Amino acid sequence: MTAPEKISILYVDDEMHNLQAFKATFRRDFKIHLANSADEGRSVLKNESIDIIITDQRMPNEVGVEFLASVIPSHPDPIRILLTGYTDIQAVIDAINKGQVYHYLTKPWDEDYMRTVIKNAFEVYSLRKENKKLTEDLLRANEQLEFLLRQNLLS
Repeated sequence: MTAPEKISILYVDDEMHNLQAFKATFRRDFKIHLANSADEGRSVLKNESIDIIITDQRMPNEVGVEFLASVIPSHPDPIRILLTGYTDIQAVIDAINKGQVYHYLTKPWDEDYMRTVIKNAFEVYSLRKENKKLTEDLLRANEQLEFLLRQNLLS
């Protein structure tokens, strides 16, 4: 029996010490990918299979909500978490409306709480993935039944 794959996380933050602290804290539990900018984050998404995206809100050039919203068309499945050191109600509203954010966390993050949020987010991700597969299977079975019904009507 093989061990289950680790949850794959993309963490985007313009502050290198935050990236390194996140990786040092969670590398044993999760497969961590780091990006120092939104553009770097998009590059990681092109090359890696990502389950959860965590991004800082306040970054130069592109804020976290804009980054999350920009990757929805090409990467709709990963669960999105917004992280910020500031209490900004408009960012929360934008995160929910534009970035389809699962959870909003403030810095500094609590390690245990972050781990719980990640595990809960992955559970949602897994359930959505399974639901999508079951829906596809059901549609395929329905098409086969319709074909068989047509065959019987023509006989």
